[in-house]
Amino acid sequence: MIFTLAFRNLFHDRVRLMVTLVGILFSIVLVAVQLGLYLGASRMITANIDHANADLWVMPFGAKSFEDGGLLMGARERHQALATPGVERVTPLIVRFSEWRKPAGGSTRVVVVGTDAEDGAVKPLSLDYGTWEDIKAPDAIAVDRTYLKDLGVEGVGGTAQIGPSRVKVRALTDGVRSFTQSPYVYTPLSRARQLVGVQGTDLATFHLVKAYDGVDIEEVRKELLSRLEGAEVLTTAEFRQRSLSQWLFRTGAGVALIGGALLGILVGTVIVAQTLYSSTKDHLNEFATLRALGSSSGYIHKVILTQAGLSAVIGYILGMLLALLVVLASQSTPLPIVMTPLLALGLFSVTLFMCAISAVSAIVKVTKIDPATVFSR
Repeated sequence: MIFTLAFRNLFHDRVRLMVTLVGILFSIVLVAVQLGLYLGASRMITANIDHANADLWVMPFGAKSFEDGGLLMGARERHQALATPGVERVTPLIVRFSEWRKPAGGSTRVVVVGTDAEDGAVKPLSLDYGTWEDIKAPDAIAVDRTYLKDLGVEGVGGTAQIGPSRVKVRALTDGVRSFTQSPYVYTPLSRARQLVGVQGTDLATFHLVKAYDGVDIEEVRKELLSRLEGAEVLTTAEFRQRSLSQWLFRTGAGVALIGGALLGILVGTVIVAQTLYSSTKDHLNEFATLRALGSSSGYIHKVILTQAGLSAVIGYILGMLLALLVVLASQSTPLPIVMTPLLALGLFSVTLFMCAISAVSAIVKVTKIDPATVFSR
């Protein structure tokens, strides 16, 4: 009977039901988009770090993120790291912003990522066309399909200029986005040094340290810190968190996305609460009758909570369908929205919680009903 009463009460006024569902739907879509953008931005920021085969990152003091590594380091730090007990290999990596001059005129910024993939540190992500051997060809680079139009090239075979040197697109990645909107340009280490103007040197932005299996990483890190002056040594997790903090919180982007999600939850809660309260107020006589017939307060509370739960389930299904359409439409954009099973489950929990909180105002109203009012009608 609880479910039947809740169902009939909910569907008795179709207009009011539609207002409730629209409020829930709006809330779910807004929260899904905002949190999906947050997840998408986080993945873009940390993609290269997560795919790097390294236990520790050696970098100059002041390095803020993967793209903003600060001053370049020489070979001294690399040799000192190689001489550290427990270190298997140390791979230099160049990551620098540079100017891309389009063949038809104009320019844009790119992030040059220079490494020798055979060393096992960083490889171009998601190669869709071409191989590393193609990238090792003279003047060759790899860029992502998403940014071909922004770079002024049509695809493989397109030429441009980075710094003082001519480059030619020999390989393409797919889905490798950049949070800074400056496309990643992958190329071998020696060519990267040429493109950023340090040709003929042994300078690097980072040195990626890989330890032997079974070695205590923290002990290796302490030893590196004692040997390296003027450099920081971070674990992959620490550097990942630093990059996220730099781009998402120091710039305010992450706060804005999370704030938008909280706003969506607040708006949805207010709309559902108002609707449930109005519905309960319109049916006070019916609830008073139930009380007069001996129904307990707990029974009536269950009816209202079930009504809120039905609203949550129906609104969630409709909202997720719309949210998934938005997610699919965003996949070809520079900032795709990410939807994970964990996020979908979290959204369902938030929806149930939102509707349960919304039912409180209606429950408070019912609690104050005097069963005697049914006899004074």
